[in-house]
Amino acid sequence: MKAVVQRVGKTSLKVDGELISEIPFGVTVFLGIKVGDEKEQADYLMRKISNLRIFEDENGKMNLSVKDVGGEVLLVSQFTLYGDASHGNRPSFTLAERPEKAEPLYEYAVSALQKQGVTVKKGVFGADMKIEQLNDGPVTILLEI
Repeated sequence: MKAVVQRVGKTSLKVDGELISEIPFGVTVFLGIKVGDEKEQADYLMRKISNLRIFEDENGKMNLSVKDVGGEVLLVSQFTLYGDASHGNRPSFTLAERPEKAEPLYEYAVSALQKQGVTVKKGVFGADMKIEQLNDGPVTILLEI
C-alpha cells in the first residue's frame, strides 16, 4: 500500500462537473492498493497519516498532525501509484490490486481513518475525478508499507 500525502488548503473533487467532496484545509491523500494488501496495512497507514506531524506549531516547526489542527482528509483511491514504466513508455499496472478487491479495502481505509478521529471526505472509486487543490508549503510525504 502506498500513499502520497499532501498538505493542502482548500481542495475540491468533482466528477462529471458535479462537486463530490471538498475540504477547507488538511491533507489530500492519494492511496494506491497493491496486490496482496490487507486490512493490517490499511490500519497501519491510516494511523500514520492521522498522526503525521506536518503542520506548523506556534514556533514554526512541523510538529502538529491533521488531528491537532482540526484539518480534514480527502482520501482518493489512485491505482496509478503502482504504475511501472521501467520497460518502455506505457506503464504497466500489474502490481495494482483488481478493483473488486481494491474498492472494499479503500472503503475500509476510509473507516479506519475516521476511527482515528479525523473528518474524511472521499473520491469516487474508479471515476474520472477532477481535483483542484491549493498545495501548502508545498509539503508532500510518500508513505509505503
